[in-house]
Amino acid sequence: MKQLLNTLFVTSEDVYLSLEGENVLANKDGQVVARYPLHTLQTIVSFSYSGASPALMGACAGRGIGLALCTPRGRFLARVCGENSGNVLLRRTQYRMADDPAAGLAIARHMIFGKIRNSAAVIQRTLRDHGPRVTGCGLEDTVGQLKALLPQVLEAADEKTLRGLEGVGASAYFQVFDNLLLNRKEEFFFHGRNRRPPLDRVNAMLSFAYSLLAHDCGSALESVGLDSYVGFLHADRPGRASLALDLMEELRPCMADRFVLTLVNNRMVKPEDFQREDSGAVLLTDSGRKLFLKAWQERKRDTLTHPYLGEKIQWGMVPYMQALLLARYLRGDTDAYPPFVWK
Repeated sequence: MKQLLNTLFVTSEDVYLSLEGENVLANKDGQVVARYPLHTLQTIVSFSYSGASPALMGACAGRGIGLALCTPRGRFLARVCGENSGNVLLRRTQYRMADDPAAGLAIARHMIFGKIRNSAAVIQRTLRDHGPRVTGCGLEDTVGQLKALLPQVLEAADEKTLRGLEGVGASAYFQVFDNLLLNRKEEFFFHGRNRRPPLDRVNAMLSFAYSLLAHDCGSALESVGLDSYVGFLHADRPGRASLALDLMEELRPCMADRFVLTLVNNRMVKPEDFQREDSGAVLLTDSGRKLFLKAWQERKRDTLTHPYLGEKIQWGMVPYMQALLLARYLRGDTDAYPPFVWK
């Protein structure tokens, strides 16, 4: 069984990463300020403009350590990948199915099923934990609306219909999302999804969480031998990890959205952890980003029982397990791809 190792987050804009023996060195102003053994790392995510040395990139690629480069504000730039770990037959099967509308639709339907079902589960968790505080907000009706979409999703005859159903579900879910935010509503509110740039604190956190989750999904897919850039729902586009975005759809509500709700409702973030740019964009401050990443890593170490496999795993392993299940389906070992359904 694959183990969840540490993720090294580099949040300072002027830190340059280099390699010395079997260690990652963090260099600032020409001085080594920290070192980390490579064998303890699963992923490195750098939010520094200074980047990393070619030697470190090569070492990460050779050892299967994910190395993602992002801007200081969290926008994904690039990811270092090593030699393909999967056999060529698996990827050839993936490419053939991606070119076959019917085969791709069969996978996409289950991914969107998981997304809508998990959206309903997020709302149900709030109803269960905070029922008296959200009475009369229409959450029960939204859960019913989302569940009514599920059989339609599984019967969608084409991609256009599937995307339409996904849009209906997302609209219903985000219409009540503000009611799931239970503290400091004047400072942490949600009046609709906005991005590039995010215009409020909640959207800033959602966008940042989605960036982290997309990287985790991409690394998981590559680790089982799949091509994270060839998807079944998101269209191929240069530089876009379409399959990672596909896989992320079913995990957005339970891994990213629920995490942001926890930060707000448990008062783990403060208004001072954000700043507003002249453009109107609202972004996490350096200290806010460090707090967010620390909580994200701790959340990934929480455990759950996988609903399909019945195994107790850490949340951080969920993208890997779903990537493994997708690879098994492509190999013909299972009759269908089983989406992750949070309970």
